[in-house]
Amino acid sequence: MSFQIILGSASMARRQILADMGYEFTIMTADIDEKSIRMDKPEELVMVLAEAKADAIISRMQSSELDGGGDQATLLITADTVVVYEGIIREKPPSKEEAWEFIKGYSGGQAGVIGSVLVTNLKTGKRRGGWCSAEVYFHVIPDEIIGNLIEEGTTLNVAGGLMLEHPMISPFVEAVIGTTDTVMGLPKELTEKLIHEAL
Repeated sequence: MSFQIILGSASMARRQILADMGYEFTIMTADIDEKSIRMDKPEELVMVLAEAKADAIISRMQSSELDGGGDQATLLITADTVVVYEGIIREKPPSKEEAWEFIKGYSGGQAGVIGSVLVTNLKTGKRRGGWCSAEVYFHVIPDEIIGNLIEEGTTLNVAGGLMLEHPMISPFVEAVIGTTDTVMGLPKELTEKLIHEAL
């Protein structure tokens, strides 16, 4: 069955993962105020945020775009990721100071990552979602590395300031329990499963 994919995310890591999975896609971003959505459980928060992103994109699209034309289905993929550190949910750090605090906390320690994926079939309205988790263990990260990383600025755009794939951080990752793509923002196996379920 032929179908089109829209990735509802500005994340470079998610784009890369979806491309690595062999899919071609267009990109739309949700531009929602994530801070206005609160949940106590990280698993609930990531699901609600993925749904809010999908709803925002759908409401922006014209009905002609939603129909997709002909028999071809269009699947909208949205996702969200949070880091859980010592029981506290961490989203994107609002400042360099907070990013420093986040990364310094991971040094020689561990962080949990919860990532959601939601696939919405824009033709039928069928929606399938789920979440995955991973644990990341770190060696001690020198202050100089943390400083350089924060000055560069990319850590401010990711959940918990956590970028495993960053060349400055990757040497200090001791182990990942779960999958690296979950930590990067788009678990491949779950995404593939939900795409097939939503068709």
